[in-house]
Amino acid sequence: MVKIKVKRTVAATPEQIRSVLLAHADLGRFFNAHFTLLTPQEPGEITGGKGTIREIKMQGTTFKEQIIAADNSHISYCIIGSKPVAQHRGDIYLNANNKEPSLTEVNYHIRCVAPLWLPDFILAFFIKKDVSQALKKIARYFQERVV
Repeated sequence: MVKIKVKRTVAATPEQIRSVLLAHADLGRFFNAHFTLLTPQEPGEITGGKGTIREIKMQGTTFKEQIIAADNSHISYCIIGSKPVAQHRGDIYLNANNKEPSLTEVNYHIRCVAPLWLPDFILAFFIKKDVSQALKKIARYFQERVV
């Protein structure tokens, strides 16, 4: 099982970050992938939240993810099926800074099972690199909005 944790402080509130991360069609500006909204959230859920299914195209592969849960402090999603990785689950924790309410610590956790032909450490390296770059772009996005 591959386990990845990436942490970054972002100059935005948890609600602002949640809104950006659940704007599925616009996620390509942060992640190295193209996202398409296939199914909207379940009735009564926040926009882009629980029940949403999105299609992701990246590096020659296409797969679907479903949002399992979403609120201002946590977003959880999983890949539907076992490709490109199996048992994939992503959890993004948005922790408000008590001393600086306009700062949020983003903790991005991913766990999955690599295909047999791909060593765990290589998959972990590439996923961690992609998530780190995405969080850096998100932090820059909010920083530029303030300036």
